[in-house]
Amino acid sequence: MVSQTSLLVQLLMLVGDVPLAPPAARRGRPCVYPERLFVKAVVLMVVRHLPTVHALLAVLEQPEMAAVRAAVSEQGHLPTRRTFERRLKALPLRLPAHIAAVGHHLLTQFDPWAKDGRAVAIDSTPLHARGGVWHQKHRAVGKVPHTSIDTEAHWTKSGWHGWVYGYKLHLIVTVGDVWVPLAATLTPANAADNEQAAPLLDALTAERVFVLGDTAYNDPKIRRHCAQHQRALVATKRGAYPHTDVGVAVRRVFHELRSRAIENFNGQFKGIFDGTRPIPTKGVLATRRYVLGAVLVYQLALLHQHQ
Repeated sequence: MVSQTSLLVQLLMLVGDVPLAPPAARRGRPCVYPERLFVKAVVLMVVRHLPTVHALLAVLEQPEMAAVRAAVSEQGHLPTRRTFERRLKALPLRLPAHIAAVGHHLLTQFDPWAKDGRAVAIDSTPLHARGGVWHQKHRAVGKVPHTSIDTEAHWTKSGWHGWVYGYKLHLIVTVGDVWVPLAATLTPANAADNEQAAPLLDALTAERVFVLGDTAYNDPKIRRHCAQHQRALVATKRGAYPHTDVGVAVRRVFHELRSRAIENFNGQFKGIFDGTRPIPTKGVLATRRYVLGAVLVYQLALLHQHQ
């Protein structure tokens, strides 16, 4: 318990040191507690597998958590339960910007492209929703057979996972010696990969890079978007195999690099955060907070190991 708590405190201290996204513009009186405090709370919830604010406050009340309690306090004061609930409800929309800011910081620390070409991989991976599944015949008539069903989740089908009821984690990671998450977002599972590419690429700060994707990203809009930011999209070509056009050998090399990076990262990420099992949260906001919080914890763990 002592060593785990010590590592947790170190991760919380890193949250205080890394650059996060600038505060969002707001009207009214200034917030008493900075957003960084609630980012620390999300890190604590992910590391200790706490899906709700009630569970978070229960853990903070434990005597052995004094050091953690101090790390998530502001001048010795903890926010009230209602403040935690309100601020943690708003934070999921801000987490993609924080992940992008930390990802840019990690690029400056690691320089993963020092020995290799500058490339990133883009992809999505499905996550199972908690509780039962909402079949299409029931969804069509608005019937929810059981209260355990997460009605904000949706269906998707992939060649590897088959049919999945849940959510999708959309990611951009570096292709190189270190797999650094640079951008991430979470949607219901029915969201099309190509429609989520633009927000991910907008969050990406690196320019003059190859963007490696599968067939879902072979879209003229994505290609134009990449060209506007001095990026080159290399995506799997549609149509029957084997392809015989000019450039097929080069695409095959890039596709192998993409697979090594993003697919291995997804497997490692799910192994660390128990992502092969249903997500412990319910609803898109709580799930986005938990899953994107896990991406942020992964980034912090990379920085901690580097230091």
